[in-house]
Amino acid sequence: MSAWRVIGVGNRDRGDDGAGLALARRLKERAPAADVRECARGGFELLELWRGAEQVVVVDAARAGGRPGAVRRFEAQRTPLPAGLASGSSHGAGVAEAIELARSLGELPGRVVVYAVEARGFRHGAALSPPVRRAVERLEARLLRVLAA
Repeated sequence: MSAWRVIGVGNRDRGDDGAGLALARRLKERAPAADVRECARGGFELLELWRGAEQVVVVDAARAGGRPGAVRRFEAQRTPLPAGLASGSSHGAGVAEAIELARSLGELPGRVVVYAVEARGFRHGAALSPPVRRAVERLEARLLRVLAA
């Protein structure tokens, strides 16, 4: 069993906002023994989902003005996420707010790696856009190596 907990964040009914959840589902299929969870109710649910974990990977869609499908990686236990990194969250607080709340409460895991997948759109009822779907596939391969180590 991996020492990492992977949490996919998003809303599968809002286009590219479902990137984190799509990744979580793919990892569950390919690495059923891995500690993989889904966060669909909002950023503050993260505090509950990462409780007890020492190392956490969080994957979420973002809109930061980059090329759709681009993936940015952040070591969130060191510093706050960049201010320009906007989540596509339609369900209240996003990942950045949850991280900062956990940091202020002393409940942030020892290591928190955030992968932000640049989204093309968050239209209700849309599927993942092709560049985001390809990014999820690349990220899946990367995380499978991390989980196997």
